[in-house]
Amino acid sequence: MDLNLNQEKHFALRNSLLFIIVSTLAVGKELITPIPLQPVYNLEKAKLGKKLFFETRLSKDNTISCGTCHNLYDGGDDNLKFSFGINGQKGSLNSPTVLNSVYNFRQFWNGRARTLQEQAKEPIENPVEMGYDLTEVVKVLKKDSNYEKYFSKAYSNGVTEDNIVDAIAEFEKTLITPNSPFDKYLRGEKKAITEDEKQGYLLFNTKGCISCHNGVNVGGTLYSKLGMINNTDSRYKGLFELTNDKEDEYFFKVPTLRNIEKTAPYFHDGRAETLEEAVNIMADKQLGIHLSKKEVKQIIEFLHTLSGELTIIDE
Repeated sequence: MDLNLNQEKHFALRNSLLFIIVSTLAVGKELITPIPLQPVYNLEKAKLGKKLFFETRLSKDNTISCGTCHNLYDGGDDNLKFSFGINGQKGSLNSPTVLNSVYNFRQFWNGRARTLQEQAKEPIENPVEMGYDLTEVVKVLKKDSNYEKYFSKAYSNGVTEDNIVDAIAEFEKTLITPNSPFDKYLRGEKKAITEDEKQGYLLFNTKGCISCHNGVNVGGTLYSKLGMINNTDSRYKGLFELTNDKEDEYFFKVPTLRNIEKTAPYFHDGRAETLEEAVNIMADKQLGIHLSKKEVKQIIEFLHTLSGELTIIDE
């Protein structure tokens, strides 16, 4: 078992309870912070990474790129319950958004990737997704004189497996969505959100949603058990898939709520088609409470304020 994973899980549970207490007692204490207006990245590597992100030759049959499952112009996912890979194969988990993924403490639903580089590598070699061996990808790209030039400009040792995933990760660092209405509000523009949206944020805090969805990414900072109060059915057992520890069943990396209005369906298995359904599920399974229709509506109005502005770098 990875003891660090287990420690992180228990730390998350403890802090979830602490956040509920702190968020309901602290006056003027914001547990969500704005996204920085400018990302930090290496331009040459990111420009190369952008080319690779949309490069279908990274897949065995030349049909799938990172951009296939992560539509950068519409929320950073593909709005499918499960994505499709090479040869029309269907995946078994909902594709998370790639936007703002640089702010996640881990990647994938079960947190198995500690870095963006680890995350970038896995879909390429996954037989259901892109189905290619990185050693073969290196051979393909070395045959392309343009890629040889791009890699030589960004890396002293040219085209390598590590440099491929590093460049993609560098591009992903640029995919942040700052300047949302709520970020403007946090920066002092009190009229950036409406009274109903402010009420939704108050409910988000006092009902306990903030206990897991906090920080710059409004999530992505810890593990939490799906079905913490009321059990939930799921074939996929999250962190348990890594540790094989019964206590880790149904623990998942808490997803970001940034741009959430654009990333339906929701949850690792795409069980919720709408935000209304997702909010009600979370209220029941995670908090053990019932929300009125008005409360759900106001929380959703707050969630809409988390959609920011994406600028995609030029090549």
